[in-house]
Amino acid sequence: MPDFTNRDPRTPEFWDQRFDGEFTPWDRGGVPAQLAAWLQTGKPVSDPLGLTGTAPRPPCRFSALIPGCGSGYELQAFCEAGWNATAIDFSPSAVVAAQQAVGPWRERVVEADFFAYTPSQPLDLIYERAFLCAMPREMWPRVVQRWAQLLPHGALLLGYFFFDNQPKGPPFGADRKQLVQLMSAHFDLELEAPVDDSIAVFQGKERWMAWRRKKAL
Repeated sequence: MPDFTNRDPRTPEFWDQRFDGEFTPWDRGGVPAQLAAWLQTGKPVSDPLGLTGTAPRPPCRFSALIPGCGSGYELQAFCEAGWNATAIDFSPSAVVAAQQAVGPWRERVVEADFFAYTPSQPLDLIYERAFLCAMPREMWPRVVQRWAQLLPHGALLLGYFFFDNQPKGPPFGADRKQLVQLMSAHFDLELEAPVDDSIAVFQGKERWMAWRRKKAL
């Protein structure tokens, strides 16, 4: 492992050093299988888990946000499936890497702080992959609260969640019971499945999950 000077993952400089040093063990170099399959099901956003049958792919008026996008491969997959998707990262080096990776969709990669970013239209979905686990655990309530602020009632938080009890990170793993407790104030868990194509750093420790935003009290 290179000798990085910044050890605080809460700062853009931490991630800049790793992208600039080409040390990105969390980067799979493509789109995970369960997301790729989900995007090809053709389910409308009003029924993203396929509970009422098939329908045309979502037109671009449906909006998705990918926070902490890293190299941004999933952005291209969402856009090609017809979503109005935006990827954000607060690391300038990550933004450059994503813009280079996504080709014609580069303008949809934005340098922004997730906690301050305001989407141009209401969101139907937030995609989670290695964003929560990049944050120290004491920041997780703030992340969940921001998810809840950005997603209206009925919208979806979809993606991969990392479970591990090692104190050091990133990645910082969750305890499942604690994660459900943290999420339950704002979200209902609708889908959970094992992941068969994890990269080494997440192998055997992540779950594919869909959380539905509850109606605000």
